[in-house]
Amino acid sequence: AVHEGHIVSAQELTEILQPVFTQNSRNLILFLQDKLSIDDFTYFSESYGNKNPFQNGSLQSSPSSLVLPAVDCEATSYLLSFLQESRDWKLTKITNLNVSHLEVNTSKPNLVVIQLQPLVSGFDEISTLEAIVENDKIIGRLTMDLQEQGIHFSVIYTAVRPSRISRRTDLVWKLRRQLMATEEEDSLSYPPLNVTAGNDTCILFYARNFSLKANNSVFIDLTNVTFVTQNVDVSSSECSDTNTTLSLRYTKPVNGISSLEIRFLMSNKFYGGSARNWSTLDSVEIVQDGEKFAKFNVSVISAPAEYSFHCQLVGTSNLYPAGLIPSNNEAKNWEVFISSLQIQGFNVENNQFSYASDCTGFFTPGIWMGLVTSIVLLWILAYGIHMIMQLTTNSRFDDPKGPALSVPQTE
Repeated sequence: AVHEGHIVSAQELTEILQPVFTQNSRNLILFLQDKLSIDDFTYFSESYGNKNPFQNGSLQSSPSSLVLPAVDCEATSYLLSFLQESRDWKLTKITNLNVSHLEVNTSKPNLVVIQLQPLVSGFDEISTLEAIVENDKIIGRLTMDLQEQGIHFSVIYTAVRPSRISRRTDLVWKLRRQLMATEEEDSLSYPPLNVTAGNDTCILFYARNFSLKANNSVFIDLTNVTFVTQNVDVSSSECSDTNTTLSLRYTKPVNGISSLEIRFLMSNKFYGGSARNWSTLDSVEIVQDGEKFAKFNVSVISAPAEYSFHCQLVGTSNLYPAGLIPSNNEAKNWEVFISSLQIQGFNVENNQFSYASDCTGFFTPGIWMGLVTSIVLLWILAYGIHMIMQLTTNSRFDDPKGPALSVPQTE
């Protein structure tokens, strides 16, 4: 029985899947996506009419199936290590999604891990839908191939992290303005990327989602390689008391791009108006294949030098609180999306973020509307009280036995 709101832990997952592990000569196929939530199945199925992205029918054709609405994202990495230790599996990892035929040697148990293409998040829901449709075709094609070979197998379809925010009531209070400087590391997060100078950490960088799109067609998701596997070269980064550069070098991040370097240029200056030093992210540069150079000017990304900077949405869209403004023609070919950005390039202590200065001001549009509405209502109330206080009662009255009362117009 699966209860609403319950998140299956890593230990519970291994107990649930124990019957699959104990069967002899059984093959296990693990389809691993970068992010996925149970809501994606209903949202993308109902929002786009006949274009249903989940049509391979593997779940319906299976003699037995199990759907777990919420699984702890740590369970995926734990499950892989547990599988390799629990049995003598023959591990096969497939990252080339163009494979059309899956060779499986049934003489011993096989564990096949297939890394599906990442979803395009933060840019366009149609692109996300197309990625899900393509992944669904891959799942259907490979499972059908195994069925035609007469091979018995079990399939697990899961992801590294959730694509949507948890709705658990006990986590609502944690979703407020609590940043990595104060909150405990939960199961949905990973440690920030750190750059060291000698034995000291001089740069900390974190993002929930770090994605780019080149020429409005090539999508590049750098989240996992930057923070999870940390398959990124930061040796070109530079640290000093006045200028800091975070350099992220990637080798073949996607097909068609052999190398990609992203630089975050920060400065630390003294401003007399506030009588203190401020850390500012001045520009972001993208170098593709060592030739194509794109530069973005940055707006609103600054914080006191002793603090880190945090912003929920940073990118090239005009709708984001902190924007990246193209500075040359090459930059117009790129779209950048960074969610839950937190960065600190100066005064890093104990390998932890300092108190975060957020890009969202304390007076949000909602607060301003509430203040304006309150002022209007108070003005109406004050005017009403003033008018009531101007009312006077009669001091003289008609006497039915005497002459009629005459009140001059001056009174």
